[in-house]
Amino acid sequence: MFDHGLLRSFLAVAETGSFTRAAGRLDLRQSTVSQHVRRLETVVGRELFVRDTHSVRLTGDGEAMVGFARNILEAQERAAAYFAGPGLRGRVRFGVSEDLVVGRLPEILRGFRLRHPLVDLELTVELSDVLTGRLRAGDLDLVFAKRRPGEDHGWVVWREELVWAGAEDLRLDPAQPVPLIVYPPPSHTRQHALDALARVGREWRIVCTSGSLNGLRAAALGRLGVAVFARSLIPEGLVEVDPENELPHPGEVDFVLASRRTTMREPVAALAEMIQAARPH
Repeated sequence: MFDHGLLRSFLAVAETGSFTRAAGRLDLRQSTVSQHVRRLETVVGRELFVRDTHSVRLTGDGEAMVGFARNILEAQERAAAYFAGPGLRGRVRFGVSEDLVVGRLPEILRGFRLRHPLVDLELTVELSDVLTGRLRAGDLDLVFAKRRPGEDHGWVVWREELVWAGAEDLRLDPAQPVPLIVYPPPSHTRQHALDALARVGREWRIVCTSGSLNGLRAAALGRLGVAVFARSLIPEGLVEVDPENELPHPGEVDFVLASRRTTMREPVAALAEMIQAARPH
C-alpha cells in the first residue's frame, strides 16, 4: 500500500518544510517530489499538506502520517539489514561540531543505526578545535567539524558561506559597537566575526558567550545581539541580518571529516560515507 519512495519524499518535505529543499536532499526533481506526495495523498485519501505561495505545512493527517512513514521505513530497513547478513560490528567514537547538530545529524544517525544496528556510537559534541585535539590524542575515531582557511587536516565535505544572524527585524545602531554573541575560544565562527569587523575598523563588544548552541540561540532571540553561522545552519527562529545593518562579510568555512587512520576501520568508514552522501547539493 505504501511505496517507500513515496514515503521518503513525504518525510523529506515534512522535515524540510519545502518541496525544493526536499528535492535537493533526495537528489530528485521538485516535480518528482510533488508527484510522489500527490500519489501518497491519493493512496490515503487525505490531504497531508497545506500549501500556499509562502509555506508548506502538515495537516493533522499529515502529522499522523509522519509517525507511520518513519515506522514503515524503519521496519523495511531492519528487515533488509537482517536478511543481508551479520553486518558491521564495533564501536565508533564520533565527534561533531556543536552547530552541526542542528543540521542533518539526526537524519544521518538514524539512517546509520538502521543500516548498521550492531555498531555502537559514542557521540561527543564540542567546538571544532577541541574535537581536533581529541582526535590527535586518540580519544576519537572520526570528527565532523569546521576547518579554518589554510588548514589542511581532514577532507572537505562541503564549503559554505558564513552569515550574520539575529532576531527578525533586528536593527543595529551604527553609532554603537556591534553586540556579539559568540562561542568561547577556540571558536571558528567567533574568530571569523572578529576578523571581519577588524578588517573594516568596526567596533564591537561581546555581550554574550556560551558554549552551547541553544545558549547562542536564546541570546539572539532575546535580541542581545548578532552571531555568525553557516547559512544552512542558522538556528530555528533566527534570520539573516538585514543588509541595512552594513556588517562586513564574515567569509566562508569548510566542513570536514577527519580520522587518525589513513585506512579506516569498516564501521568508521561506513559512517564517513553516510555523512558525505548527506552533504548539501
